[in-house]
Amino acid sequence: MNPMHMHKSELALLQVFDAIYREGSITRAARVLNLTQPAVSHALARLRQRLQDPLFTRAGHKMIPSARARHMAAQVASALSTLQAVCRSADHFDPGTAIMEWRIGMRDVLEARILPDLLYLLRRHAPGCRLTSIRLDRGRMQDLLATDQLDLVIDVVQDVGEGICQQALPDEALVVVAGPGFSSLPWHLDAYVGAGHILVSGRRQGPGLEDQALTRIGRERNIVLRCQHYYAACQVVAATDLLLTMPQQYAEVLNRYGPNRLLTLPFPMSAMHMAMYWHERRSTDAGLTWLRQQLWSQIPGGSMQPPLIGNPQ
Repeated sequence: MNPMHMHKSELALLQVFDAIYREGSITRAARVLNLTQPAVSHALARLRQRLQDPLFTRAGHKMIPSARARHMAAQVASALSTLQAVCRSADHFDPGTAIMEWRIGMRDVLEARILPDLLYLLRRHAPGCRLTSIRLDRGRMQDLLATDQLDLVIDVVQDVGEGICQQALPDEALVVVAGPGFSSLPWHLDAYVGAGHILVSGRRQGPGLEDQALTRIGRERNIVLRCQHYYAACQVVAATDLLLTMPQQYAEVLNRYGPNRLLTLPFPMSAMHMAMYWHERRSTDAGLTWLRQQLWSQIPGGSMQPPLIGNPQ
């Protein structure tokens, strides 16, 4: 298809292809495109005939892309994104009338911290806009941004390749969560390393940031439990004498009404450095720029600021 002679119906076919590839389902693609399922199936049949390739085969509830579909997916997504960016950059962004969806890659740690205030703001000022929060696969971040499967990423600072822009966000301090079963006094480094600990990590093995900091001062802690989610870890803390080290603002959210207490970290450690990431092609996207501005205004502080204590009470 020569883009210089592309009819609008051909553009619609590519939009259908892109939606099926991203969603892995004709039903979900139809929902995203606001079309009927038969309309999407008909468009796929036309595209198959045009390209002389099956493009997708059904396997249960999934549509599995052919080799040709996988080869062309990134090019189609990039072309569509470029056209959308041209249209968006030509106009100013009016949040009050805009109808769009943004896809943000982030971890659950950030969801509880960011989404409540951000969605309150969107419902007031951009009621036609929607957000989809997607669990971030760090290894694919650059590819997901380049192909517009993600519009924005919020994560710890990391090395990124060419074409990815980043904006530093306020640092995130760590605190220690202790339950009613922990009563070591006074609170200091020896009490910390002498206790049992929970490490939350998506990896099967390897140290946490706090373990690396302890190693630098010649100390080591006893990890009794390694689990995947801070919410579950906070529940274990409440029922045991184990300690949990985690980001402060998420700790404030999860432990606001429970019996756990937040303690200062009893050894020097750098805060977690955070950043927003997006593809440089989207730097002129007025809507995404507006969203980044709103995120910046929401991330630095939360409405809940319970005081940290130096000793368990």
